[in-house]
Amino acid sequence: MRTYKKLKLAFGTLLLTALALQTSLAQTYQLSNASSSLIIDGTSNIHDWDITAENQQGKIVVVLEDGKLVRIDQLDFSVKAESLKSGKSGMDKNTYKALNTEKHKQIVYKLKKVNAINCTSNNSCKVTTNGSLTIAGTTNSVDITFDVKVVGSKIILSGKKTLKMTDYGVEPPTAVFGTITTGDAIDVKFESNFIKQ
Repeated sequence: MRTYKKLKLAFGTLLLTALALQTSLAQTYQLSNASSSLIIDGTSNIHDWDITAENQQGKIVVVLEDGKLVRIDQLDFSVKAESLKSGKSGMDKNTYKALNTEKHKQIVYKLKKVNAINCTSNNSCKVTTNGSLTIAGTTNSVDITFDVKVVGSKIILSGKKTLKMTDYGVEPPTAVFGTITTGDAIDVKFESNFIKQ
C-alpha cells in the first residue's frame, strides 16, 4: 500500500513538473519582413529626410509563462544595407557610399543582455536591453528599451533609438558639391513582427 502511494506521489510530481516545463519552454519566432517596418529619420541644412529598410531578417527566442513574457534568450536582427531606400536615387547612392555597402553588406544587431522586463499586463511589456550594433563594419555596445506585445502566435517589438553616424565611422552624407549637409544624429524607429515557428 505504501509503495502504491509513493508511486502515485512520484507520478503526480513528474506530471506537474512536465506541465510546468511545457508552459515555460523556450519558443522561437522569425521576423516577418512584410509586416515589419524600420524607418531612419534624419535632418539636413535644407529639410528633414527619412529612409526605409525594405529587407530585414531576424529571430527571437523567448520563454512565456501563461502567455506572459518572462525571458528573452536570443534576439538577432539584420538589415540589408542596400535595401535602405529614400525614394531618391541620388540620396540612396550617397547613403551607400557613406556606409561602404560594397564591403559591408549588412547592418546587424545582437542581443547581449536583458536588464529588465516590466509587464503592465499579460501581453504588454517594456524591456530594457544591451546589445551590439554593427554599422559599416564598426561595432558598438548599445542600450535599447522597447515595447513587447504578445498577440496570439506573434511577438511585436516596437521602439526608437537615437544614434550618431560618426560613432560608427560614417561620415554624414552630403550632396550638390557639399552644399547640402546632413546632421550627425539619426532616429531609428522600428516595429518588428515575429511569427512563431
